[in-house]
Amino acid sequence: MSTVETVPLSGWGRTAPTRAVLSPVRSEDEARAVLAGRSGRGVLARGLARSYGDAAQNAGGDVLDMTAADRVLHADVETGLVDVEAGISLDELMNRFVPQGFFVPVTAGTRYVTVGGAIAADIHGKNHHVAGSFSQHVHWIDLLTADGEVRRVSPTEDPDLFWATAGGMGLTGVILRARVQLKAIGTSRCSVDTDRTPNLDALMTLLAETDHLYEYSVAWIDCAAKGARMGRSVVTRGRFATRDELPAKRRADPLAYHGSVKLSAPDLFPPGLLNRLTVGAFNELWYRKAPARKRGQLQSIPTFFHPLDGVGAWNRIYGPRGFVQYQFTVPFGAEAAMREALERISSSGTASFLAVLKRFGPGNPGMLSYPSPGWTLALDIPVQNGLATLLDQLDQLVVSAEGRIYLAKDSRVRPETFEHMYDRLDDFRAVRRRVDPEGVFTSDLARRLSL
Repeated sequence: MSTVETVPLSGWGRTAPTRAVLSPVRSEDEARAVLAGRSGRGVLARGLARSYGDAAQNAGGDVLDMTAADRVLHADVETGLVDVEAGISLDELMNRFVPQGFFVPVTAGTRYVTVGGAIAADIHGKNHHVAGSFSQHVHWIDLLTADGEVRRVSPTEDPDLFWATAGGMGLTGVILRARVQLKAIGTSRCSVDTDRTPNLDALMTLLAETDHLYEYSVAWIDCAAKGARMGRSVVTRGRFATRDELPAKRRADPLAYHGSVKLSAPDLFPPGLLNRLTVGAFNELWYRKAPARKRGQLQSIPTFFHPLDGVGAWNRIYGPRGFVQYQFTVPFGAEAAMREALERISSSGTASFLAVLKRFGPGNPGMLSYPSPGWTLALDIPVQNGLATLLDQLDQLVVSAEGRIYLAKDSRVRPETFEHMYDRLDDFRAVRRRVDPEGVFTSDLARRLSL
């Protein structure tokens, strides 16, 4: 009797791996074949596995590895409109199209995200306050649904299914292809302004008063700082530079670009390496080395948008127990909740050296799309004693402020808590029942939250 081999799969945080049958998919027919021969535990598409928790896992079921379906099907180099297979990465789009004068419309903190994953998580970036999230730049999606049919959906053609898929974490079907509008740029360099702020009040005031002047904006926060220094930060904001702003030697090839990984972290880091002392020392150094005020510094795309991508497998630095990324947003007017959250984090002794604060602009019709007007904070925290209690407390604070957490980062929120965070959750469930009444498409996250 033959047995089907399963493999362990986890998210980028490396917590709670589960086993599934992983099938490489290169075409629509191969995806349909797995769908037809599925086990009783359902099917899920998976890209480059940069969601942090259990969103791309399907314990005991089938998982489609979409990364081989990565072709550019059509590109209009005049308008920047591209038709692509869902497995192509933002990294590949940049390598192909930045030299032709186009950048992705929205990028997360990593460029190693597939287009399918960018839609399924409806990723956001430093420009949400002016450009919205990724799905707002998608003209249509070809979606393989549970009945084996491929439906082309868009904001005007079955908009409910489009907006359930955008941010729907792969639970409406397999995204096969998409048409994406790229952003025209004149150079591959960014003009960046940097400011240090001494505390949270100064940071929030600076962002509130000046964000509208910048296309891209983000703040790194020192979560180890307490008292009068709590929330001290390094703010970087910028835009793409013009050709005239480049040094003379770069003007001959202003769009020169190649993203690369310079080194890779070995899987040798012991648990506990990132602790209150080591993170506190790192944060002090990072804050002090940043200029108090600098204007018009030219930075490369990887430096400005994806600094961590320069180190392959950087998640290994957190050791074998892994880490949790906790990202939440609270509305404008709920700044007191953000302050209380930071006070709890800084006084808890948790070791988060990667903490970023941004302002969101208007949301979109996505039923589970995360961004909504307000403040968003993302934290990377090593798994450690007491962390679960702290995050449960933060969940309640977020709910009280009418905020929400980001599903692409989540690995542990309770279903009864999640129910209070997304006011269109029932609409999402209704669309999912319409196109997948038997719940064929599922995941560890979906089961955990009863999505």
